[in-house]
Amino acid sequence: MNYLATVLSLLTVCSYAQPRTDRLLKDLLTTNKHPVFQEVIQHPEAYRLQIIYTQIDRDANNKPSFKNYYFRVDSTEYFNPASTVKLPLSLLSLEKLNRLKKPGVTKFTAMQFDSAYSGQTKEWHDNTAQTGYPSIAQFIRKAFLVSDNDAYSRMYEFVGQEGINRNLHAKGYLDTRITHRFVRMTSEENRHTNPIRFIQADGKLLYAQAAAYNKDPFDFSRVAKIGKGYYAKDSLIQEPFHFTERNKLPLESLQQILQSVMFPLSVPKKQRFDLTPDDYAFLHQYLSQFPRETNYPKYDAQQYYDSYVKFFFMDSLHHQLPQDVRVFNKVGWAYGFLTDASYVVDFKHKVEYMLTATLYTNSDGILNDDKYEYETVGHPFLYQLGQTIYQHELNRKRTHVPNLNPFRIPYEKRTNDNRPIIKDVDN
Repeated sequence: MNYLATVLSLLTVCSYAQPRTDRLLKDLLTTNKHPVFQEVIQHPEAYRLQIIYTQIDRDANNKPSFKNYYFRVDSTEYFNPASTVKLPLSLLSLEKLNRLKKPGVTKFTAMQFDSAYSGQTKEWHDNTAQTGYPSIAQFIRKAFLVSDNDAYSRMYEFVGQEGINRNLHAKGYLDTRITHRFVRMTSEENRHTNPIRFIQADGKLLYAQAAAYNKDPFDFSRVAKIGKGYYAKDSLIQEPFHFTERNKLPLESLQQILQSVMFPLSVPKKQRFDLTPDDYAFLHQYLSQFPRETNYPKYDAQQYYDSYVKFFFMDSLHHQLPQDVRVFNKVGWAYGFLTDASYVVDFKHKVEYMLTATLYTNSDGILNDDKYEYETVGHPFLYQLGQTIYQHELNRKRTHVPNLNPFRIPYEKRTNDNRPIIKDVDN
């Protein structure tokens, strides 16, 4: 059986899942009477709401166990994953580096991107990096700290469209697809990826990766259309927007990918990524570090405040997290969708849990008009959801108090220098 036939046969088994809701989470969501929160909870279909709340309990040896509670979770109900796909791309990039086993080629090695096909662009330098060059490490920092789009597109080009999808499917994330960069390109252009060089500081070539092309077909048989119209340039098209060929990352897959990063031994071996202890430490740091703590890139700490990409702890009044709380997470926002997958740690109160959610905020049904209710509905809802679960966890009894020291990280401290701060990021 060929690759596509194998994937299609496996997808057939899991393509008729019904939305899953658990009583505990449903009841818990009724306790928050905030008007925006209850508007969404009482009309979850209109907001395409899905939530996974994961309780974590430790045994006497500090070994964690996980219990997921679901609200309307359905892998067949499409949502646009937006920047959350930067998480698996980061893991696949590190995994590919480790499997290359090329001397001198690491996540910190300087890279240069050339162009070899229509729509491709070169990238030989990166003035946000301490070395002045792009690298996988710098792409991951940028993708996690402020959700930089170019960083994602360059990791997409390194791993390649074929490698991305084959590896995710092989790990059991069957109903996922990554089809495009975050720049305007045709489907054929997205099948082609750039030639890339890894070089030493003196410019000596360490490894050259040739341009690549993905010959594997995608299964687009499940149609995904949303809304009642959309803008194409300045024209309003009076028909639903087609997401059928766009990126797809079901909520449960996203939650499992994050769990595999934070607790690799808790997921089946085939779902893990081929990462080193240093890779895990690096990922944990930049999934949770604040932009103001980071020297390279040197982001504007006011614009990119602590909770900028921490949706469960961010609203118009809250730009900082509670003291002693760290959130290891990845968010995404596009086309009216807001999504967050988080592992939350409160070192003071010895609390830990996971929370993953997505919702759609586009009341007029028109896409690409930049009239989404992110600020009036999306962010307030996710903040209230985050606080509902956080307060519940603060009061939840545990048989064993967790030892959370493995997640204590010596974060960077911003140094004072005369380099310009970065204010505008394409994210």
